[in-house]
Amino acid sequence: MVGRKLVAEAAGTFILVFFAVGSAIFGIQTIGEAGVAFAFGLVLVALAYAIGPVSGCHVNPAVTLGVLLARRMSPREAGGYVAAQLVGAIVAGAFLKGFVTWGGITDQTGALGTNGWGKTINGGGAFAIEVLLTALFVLVVLLVTGRATAPGFAGLAIGLALATVHFVGINLTGTSVNPARSIGPALFAGSEALKQLWLFIVAPLFGALLAAVVWPLVRADDDVNPPRAESVEAVAEAAKSAAAVPRQS
Repeated sequence: MVGRKLVAEAAGTFILVFFAVGSAIFGIQTIGEAGVAFAFGLVLVALAYAIGPVSGCHVNPAVTLGVLLARRMSPREAGGYVAAQLVGAIVAGAFLKGFVTWGGITDQTGALGTNGWGKTINGGGAFAIEVLLTALFVLVVLLVTGRATAPGFAGLAIGLALATVHFVGINLTGTSVNPARSIGPALFAGSEALKQLWLFIVAPLFGALLAAVVWPLVRADDDVNPPRAESVEAVAEAAKSAAAVPRQS
């Protein structure tokens, strides 16, 4: 079961990076920044319902850190998730580079869809905006996946949250909020992207930490004292057990 979760995380991150970042590389001049933002959101909505039942559909080390800090998974499991996400993102970056280099496709971003700063925002502003955007996104993930939320709508809320943060940040930094999404393309984009990569690793992790701090202050009453989870399986089993208890009329 653990192996299946890691495969799901690797495959899901590959799909997110290849198709969402690919929408910018292959078509931003046609669909515009709003189209790219919607592409990120729609891909994540699809993934949430496709692999969410398998792994929780983190596909983002910042989300995994937030879930870990919320005590919904163990450190060992979180480490496996992050490793799988990085593998998926790097393979996706290689595929994107391959299409541009050998496929005869014009890179419409000019930088393989990497994140960066300097044209519309400075380094300090980029760090602050990435922290805030990631905090919002991870906070939404933590809130809508709680026990008191309406079942069936979490994936939609999470996808809309990702689209929203892209609307705000795509013209500033390209919007990372996901270290794996930044690392994958940057490894194949050249030295300039690699020089600025550190910010898009560190800032999203700070954002996840901020979200984990705010989450207990705004979560629903039913999530006030969540059980400490030794693994994602433990949470799933607890949910199944709760659902199996007959309700009193």
